[in-house]
Amino acid sequence: YGPAGVAVMVSCLTDNRNRTVAEIRVAFSRNGGSLGESGCVGWMFNSKGLIIINKDTIDEDTLMLAALDAGAEDIQSDDDNYEVTSEQENFHQLRQALTDADIKYESAELTMIPSSTVRVENVKEASQILRMIEQLEDLDDVQQVHANFDIPDDILEEAAG
Repeated sequence: YGPAGVAVMVSCLTDNRNRTVAEIRVAFSRNGGSLGESGCVGWMFNSKGLIIINKDTIDEDTLMLAALDAGAEDIQSDDDNYEVTSEQENFHQLRQALTDADIKYESAELTMIPSSTVRVENVKEASQILRMIEQLEDLDDVQQVHANFDIPDDILEEAAG
């Protein structure tokens, strides 16, 4: 767990478990977090397929028709992109259907999406979380880092600056 009770899940691939655990423990403890037992936050995340599509490349109706017919679970929109999620089992089928329909995507990956988020309103805690995530991602044996924090944009800008 990180600062403010944020759940952090770290996926690693290593040839030396003791070294990797020690490096991860240092990253957590230096930033106000604590290392839990293996699998202690896994229940807070769901394995999903996530495809990011630039809004400039397709309109929402065309995307919805193609994606929902191919097994998409949800389509979210922000200022620049569409985020298409699917169950892990439907990911390959969805990605192939979008490719067949000539829909270009920015990225397509299997990821862990949090079932709930923790809102972080404190700049100090936001800075600690961002620093910890960065330190974890910089470790050689770490493959992916997933966390369930939600930092408002104004706090994020202040913490990152």
